[in-house]
Amino acid sequence: MTAPARTSASSALFAVAIGLGAFLLFLVQFILGKQLLPWFGGAPAVWTTCMLFFQLLLLGGYGYAHLLADRFTPARQRDIHLAALALAAVLLLVRAFVWPAPISPSDAWKPDPEASPILAILGLLAFTVGLPFLVLAATGPLLQSWFSRVRPGVSPYRLYALSNLGSLLGMFSYPFALEPALPIAGQGWVWSIGFFVFAVACGACAVLAGAAPALAKPSGHVATVSKPTAGRRLLWFALATIPSTMLLATTSQISQEVAVIPFLWMLPLALYLLSFILCFEYERSYVRALWLPLLVLGAGGATYALFAGVYAGMVLQLVIYLVTLLAYCMVCHGELVRQKPDPKYLTQFYLIVSAGGAAGGIFTGVVAPLLFPEFWELPIALFVGFVLAMYVLYRGAWPQRLWLAALSAFGVLVGSLGLAGALVYHMREQLDDNMFVTRNFFGVLRVDRASGGNLAYTRLRHGRITHGIQFESEPLSSAPTSYYGQTSGVGLAVEKHPRRLAGERLHIGVVGLGAGTMATYGRAGDRVRFYEINPAVVALSTGDEPYFTYLQQCEGDVAVVIGDARVALEREQPQGFDVLAIDAFSSDSIPAHLLTVEAVELYFRHLREGGILAVHISNRYLDLDPVVRGIGEKLGLQVEYVEDLENDEVVWQSDWMLLARRESDMNSPDLVNALAPKVDPDAPYPLWTDAYSNLLQVLKR
Repeated sequence: MTAPARTSASSALFAVAIGLGAFLLFLVQFILGKQLLPWFGGAPAVWTTCMLFFQLLLLGGYGYAHLLADRFTPARQRDIHLAALALAAVLLLVRAFVWPAPISPSDAWKPDPEASPILAILGLLAFTVGLPFLVLAATGPLLQSWFSRVRPGVSPYRLYALSNLGSLLGMFSYPFALEPALPIAGQGWVWSIGFFVFAVACGACAVLAGAAPALAKPSGHVATVSKPTAGRRLLWFALATIPSTMLLATTSQISQEVAVIPFLWMLPLALYLLSFILCFEYERSYVRALWLPLLVLGAGGATYALFAGVYAGMVLQLVIYLVTLLAYCMVCHGELVRQKPDPKYLTQFYLIVSAGGAAGGIFTGVVAPLLFPEFWELPIALFVGFVLAMYVLYRGAWPQRLWLAALSAFGVLVGSLGLAGALVYHMREQLDDNMFVTRNFFGVLRVDRASGGNLAYTRLRHGRITHGIQFESEPLSSAPTSYYGQTSGVGLAVEKHPRRLAGERLHIGVVGLGAGTMATYGRAGDRVRFYEINPAVVALSTGDEPYFTYLQQCEGDVAVVIGDARVALEREQPQGFDVLAIDAFSSDSIPAHLLTVEAVELYFRHLREGGILAVHISNRYLDLDPVVRGIGEKLGLQVEYVEDLENDEVVWQSDWMLLARRESDMNSPDLVNALAPKVDPDAPYPLWTDAYSNLLQVLKR
């Protein structure tokens, strides 16, 4: 083979290894995030915790690459990394014999309800994919360092853009190709096979690097490359921390208000990686005159969206938050490119950038939940990022003319104070007039007092959505209210159930406790069993002085099971429910794992003959009626829609779907009169499964 051919082949080999490594690096995040999501109740914090783990391991991988490139000879680097690749591959091979797939743990690994969710997720991820991910994380900086040795004089920074392009392909391939085509175990096998191919390519690169001659030292007449100063390294760190914080805070904000599914995780992450590709591969795409003003506009738009909340509309919120995220990422990553050092300090540069990314993950995933009673990460990131952008402007493009500089300084001061004032006002407004506020892994709970007309009540809110109220005076204090009135779908399913009409006792199951309003339907001799994943919600209705007394007032026998409902129901013997109500949404967010074919099959395993499944589908953004009908059609169930138009200070308008095995199970006259078709019965319905759910199919137009 001629020298040019060998050079071309070596370049292609490095490109394949780096691109495939990045592809697998991000693909595995979605595969494992998808598997773990239903194990922890579909909480938005599942993805935040996963991202924290992957950022920490990314930092570990970059640290390993820096140590290897800085402290060891090329031959020693080759030997160490070949051993790491072999160990990771052997680990996957061993897992293939005991798990459904080498990276897909069996259901026996589902956590206990008492386990700390964050620690359980971190432990599961470390045991499942820790070593292979660490090897993949080191690929970018390590192979770029080797490339500089194999191809001296050729810039390695273009390989960084290729790495981010591979990451983008990994993300987009998941929701559009891998997720709808294969179950979790199949996805795990595809990824594992890809890892073995990567290990071979990366091993070949290690062999080439180990055989390459040492880099020539610069001659005396060549200027010595200056070492980055501490201030410059600190700026690298800050410019990497802000986009990471914005990424996770924006993802949490979107997940809280819409749905916790990989598609919505992908959008912010795709923009985050796109900014890396544009800034490192196409440096001219970062123009201060474009992106700095867009950042300022984005900061104002995001502040408006925080105030408007659900009243801004889902599409408008998505556009504002995503455009703002892109602007912040482009400014920070664009300035990082302008600050990048000589390739001699390449691994140090990537290590510090990775440390900044991990710091953003630690702040968002660990520090903020411990320090803040509300989701204040996004307002803080908006302000700090704005100030950092203004500092960058001051360092690099501040006007030279005195009058223009003074005018710019005045504008920056007014803008900073205005943004800070608006964000602080929003943060204080969230805490005003609350009797109780708490935040944990599952979100923010607030209890306050409100009134409907002249009637005062205590209200429970999760995010921006009310999850139950209780009036302070009789008879309303023990009556079903809000979305659970007697003319609602669930109210009719209970009160007009054939067994209730025959005077028999009922066994009622409820997924999602809320304020405990459904306990008002329990009569003497009835059993009411709640499933609630958030212990803080349970605490509001239990103890010596609960905020809500529905459980204490219930005439029937009440039980509360703490933990994810699907996990609990999978472990329990059939309960024989007469009515099972599914009402476990967080804010307007959809825990998609509760609305799949597999979930409904599980629910009917716990429903006795003649039992009715009631699914609450009231939502500002999503039309879930076709989803429920699609599941019913797949399972051969009778599906009916109940729209309760009653809307006053006591009972609110609500939408419920009722499912039964046979039409005769819902044949009481009052119930039949309340049923009304909502969609064309011949229309094609989407089919959500544990492996696939498409949010775009159910967006309200």
